[in-house]
Amino acid sequence: MMDTERIFRALADPTRRAVFERLAAGEMSVGDLKAGFDVSQPAVSQHLAALRKAGLVSERREGRNVFYRITPEGLAPLANWMQRYRDFWPERVERLKTVLKEMEQ
Repeated sequence: MMDTERIFRALADPTRRAVFERLAAGEMSVGDLKAGFDVSQPAVSQHLAALRKAGLVSERREGRNVFYRITPEGLAPLANWMQRYRDFWPERVERLKTVLKEMEQ
């Protein structure tokens, strides 16, 4: 599976996206994350596992506690994918404008 596909799949779930967005505020434990959601701790852990598998979060163990944080470089494949289309469309729009002008004449 391509990195972008894994990222899209991970972020397709609304709860998972919300967990990811909460982690943007800083490192948190599963318990801290669970406090903001109406889901069980095992469900939060499953969402974190999917985000971790997609390379979007990492974990740090401190004794019996596990803390999660965003891995910014995990978004690089998605940013690269978006850049291709950001570069693609302006050129196509300009060509379309040229064709439309030619059609008017």
